[in-house]
Amino acid sequence: MTNVFVGALLLLLALLMPFMVRVIRGPTIFDRVVALNGLGTLVPVMLVMIGLLYDRVEMFVDVALALFLLNLFTTLLIAHHVRRSREEEP
Repeated sequence: MTNVFVGALLLLLALLMPFMVRVIRGPTIFDRVVALNGLGTLVPVMLVMIGLLYDRVEMFVDVALALFLLNLFTTLLIAHHVRRSREEEP
């Protein structure tokens, strides 16, 4: 079962790379925000899988939930800021 979790973690790590490229080279701010949201979703999932790997899920779930909430609020704040800054432009 350990091999399954390690394989899934490696797959999720491979899925993080396109998001990182989009964050760095995204043509628009919206592409970067969506990529950060994707990163903020995959990282807590990886933390829960690491918790399953070490049989300490209860310790990692709290951190993963906090990261999910932080991801949600950060995305909303950035979207609100971008929207307001575009409305203020003449």
